[in-house]
Amino acid sequence: MDKYIYDDKNGRWYELQGDYYIPCLILPDEKEQSIGLWGQRHLRYPKEYRKVLYTNLLSNGKLNSYLADIDLQASERIERLTEQMKQAEGITEQLKAENAMEWVQKMNNIRHRAEEIIYSKIIYA
Repeated sequence: MDKYIYDDKNGRWYELQGDYYIPCLILPDEKEQSIGLWGQRHLRYPKEYRKVLYTNLLSNGKLNSYLADIDLQASERIERLTEQMKQAEGITEQLKAENAMEWVQKMNNIRHRAEEIIYSKIIYA
């Protein structure tokens, strides 16, 4: 048996591994982009629950850029939500100077609410 064979029907090379011919696939080069916290958290979701999407992105060489885009969207939205909630609830620098513990409590509450929105709308969507 030949180590490599070529299939004229689909134009692919196959390599003999054990008793089976496995297609010789090469992934396209993908631009390196840093993936932040939100992109890494989102990676688990398609990997476990949307396997077709994950496989398509991986085989097309677009997974890294997809995750970087998700990370950027989530980061921008969490900043925007945090600012909007601060303004709506009247949390100011004056409160921070007068009562630091109350300011920390309110900011933590806002941050957790904003994260829950990000999880439901972007990370697990």
